[in-house]
Amino acid sequence: MVDRSNTIAGWVLFGGIIALGAGIVSGKVFHEERPENMGYPIEGVEAEGGEAAAGPSIATLLASADPAKGEGVFKKCIACHTVNQGGANGIGPNLYSVVGEEIGTGKAGFAFSDALKSKGGEWTFEALDEWLTSPRKFAPGTKMTFAGLGNPEDRANVIAYMNAQGSNLPLPVPEAASAEPEAAAAPAENAAAPVEGKTVAAAH
Repeated sequence: MVDRSNTIAGWVLFGGIIALGAGIVSGKVFHEERPENMGYPIEGVEAEGGEAAAGPSIATLLASADPAKGEGVFKKCIACHTVNQGGANGIGPNLYSVVGEEIGTGKAGFAFSDALKSKGGEWTFEALDEWLTSPRKFAPGTKMTFAGLGNPEDRANVIAYMNAQGSNLPLPVPEAASAEPEAAAAPAENAAAPVEGKTVAAAH
């Protein structure tokens, strides 16, 4: 009986070489560079990572904020914070009367991070809104591990609740409301002035 094992092995090797060569040739023929930006642009759709559409300001949200709902939101914080007068510091500082205080100071010697201590300024309504949106973005390097509150209404409610715990500062006036007196004054300023030497008839 003739041993054909060498012949079979030779043909298998030859077939492998042919397949490999065909793969290399087809890769050269049909080669295409990966596009820098995958997919196709769709009109009216903003690219991922684009700036989010601006929502109502914190002043506008605070005008209708509910401190009672804010107390419910604050339950997410009680693992690290107290908010009662004279409350002890925990993993985070006591937050009684925090609205209006200087950032990263006081609180019975709580060890604030250098990132927060170097921030400067006060805990205004706007600063608290920014902090609660993303603590790490507000003060990169902060020790606070909480990711933030993505819901603007939740932030407004919890800020209103915190303000009621010892701070009791007047809420900021929404821009639309503050602009009304100026709008009311405009017609008076634009009224026609009397012409010298002539009498202006009153409108009836």
